[in-house]
Amino acid sequence: MTGLFFVHAFLLAGAVFILLPFVWMLVTSIKPPDEVFSAELSFWPDRFYGLENYSFALAAAPVLRFALNGVIVCTGILVVQLLIAIPCAYALAKLQFPGRHLLFILVLLALCIPIQVPALPIYVALAWLGLLNTYFSMMVPFFLSVFGIFLFRQFFRSFPDDIIHAARLDGMSEFEIVWRIVTPSAWPAIAAFSVFSIVAHWNDLYWPLIVISDINLAPPPLGMMYFADAETGSNYGALTAAATVLTAPLVVTFLFARRRFIEGITMTGVK
Repeated sequence: MTGLFFVHAFLLAGAVFILLPFVWMLVTSIKPPDEVFSAELSFWPDRFYGLENYSFALAAAPVLRFALNGVIVCTGILVVQLLIAIPCAYALAKLQFPGRHLLFILVLLALCIPIQVPALPIYVALAWLGLLNTYFSMMVPFFLSVFGIFLFRQFFRSFPDDIIHAARLDGMSEFEIVWRIVTPSAWPAIAAFSVFSIVAHWNDLYWPLIVISDINLAPPPLGMMYFADAETGSNYGALTAAATVLTAPLVVTFLFARRRFIEGITMTGVK
């Protein structure tokens, strides 16, 4: 019983440590400038200034446009990733063909390659095709997700082979088996991967900073950088208000998918 108490106390302390910056961001977004820079440490503001901060943030920069750009980019990346990763993972998990294990080893090795390695040739190709400053330029390097292939492969390995054999005897093709039988059972893994993908690309600054110079196409991190430069970093109330607006969709997404996310992580064996 004592051990269980210490475990829960440790988990609670970790949760507070993780949530504290977000709570502080929210509180700062409703404070007036004089209280933000006050020498006295106060959690709740003496004077509510949230309406002014949020109004200024929304008026000084197209914050909602930044959020919309993030939704477009993350949705486009996720859809193509699922369309590619699910069939590839099914082939690695359930089909017998020469070189399958070697191909899976290559998938694992590809996890070690950061985006900075192919960044230059991809940028040159996009510039040559005239596709810079487009949504496509922000999405194309991430269409193939080796992490997604690995995650779904781990999930599909536990899918009963008897069901697949029965579907083949009924005359179904492998693509029909993938999309009509196997994929509907993989919603926990899809939810888990969706959370990973959305969070990663919503917060990505490196690649948009390279291929985007139009502020109207800026995703949330790049938009926040533009906004901070415009405000010279001095109006922290407005900055945290904009950050709160751009962070809210991620929080809502996780809360919506949290149960499936936990199921997906535990069922795929990914720690």
